[in-house]
Amino acid sequence: MSRNQHDEVLILWDVDKTLVNLGGFSRSLYQSAFLSVTGKPLEHLAPMAGQTERAIATETFELHGIRASDELFHRFCTALAKAAQDMKNRIHEIGKALPGAHEAIASFEKKRAVQSLVTGNIQPVAKNKLEAFGLADRLDFEIGGYGDYSKDRPDLVRFACERASTKHGVEFSGKRTFVIGDTPHDIKSAHDAGAHAIGVATGNSSTQDLENAGADLVLTSLTGIDALHNMIQEQ
Repeated sequence: MSRNQHDEVLILWDVDKTLVNLGGFSRSLYQSAFLSVTGKPLEHLAPMAGQTERAIATETFELHGIRASDELFHRFCTALAKAAQDMKNRIHEIGKALPGAHEAIASFEKKRAVQSLVTGNIQPVAKNKLEAFGLADRLDFEIGGYGDYSKDRPDLVRFACERASTKHGVEFSGKRTFVIGDTPHDIKSAHDAGAHAIGVATGNSSTQDLENAGADLVLTSLTGIDALHNMIQEQ
C-alpha cells in the first residue's frame, strides 16, 4: 500500500504506567547498574516519573557526589541493558500489562499508522519490558525516541519524528504525530515538539492533572480509545 503524507499518522507510546506497570522494577535495574559501574550501593534515586534516563542517571550520580560524564553514562546504559536482560524473567512476578494495552496497540494495525515509542527508558530496557507482555510485535523500535538521547523529553519526540519520516518516506509534521503518556511531562514534551498530546490516567497523575497540563485528549484508561481514533480522523 502506498503511503500518503496527508493521511499517515505517527503514534508514539510512553512505556511505564502507560502500557505497563512494573512496580519497583526500574529501581532494581538502577541498583544493579549503579553498583556495577561505581562499585557503590545505590542510596539515592532521582525522581523518575516522566524523566529521561540521561536526566535520571545524571542527577542520581550527582546525589552520590559523582561527576556525570558521557563515558560514565555510556557504561551505565550498558549495565542497565544487561540488568534488564538478566532480570527479564522477574517482570511477570512484579508487573503487568495495563488493561487495554494490547487492544489499543492492535487497533492501529489496520489503520494508516506507524507505531513506536517516546520513553525515558533506553531502547533495550523498553523492549524487554514490552516483550515480556507480548506488546512489542506491532511497534517499530528502530524509530523511537529513547532516554539516552537527551535530558529533555521534547528532543525525544522530535528525534522519533525525524527517524520515522526518514524510514517511512512520510513527513510526520507535528500535527500528524500523537504522543500518548501518563504524566504532565509527556503532555508538555509533545506540545513543545509540536505534536498532539494524549493523556492517559493510568499512572500517578489524575485526569485533572493531565487536563491542567493542557492535554488535547484525556483517557481514563486504554480500554476504550474510540475518542482517540475519532480525533485522528478529524485531523
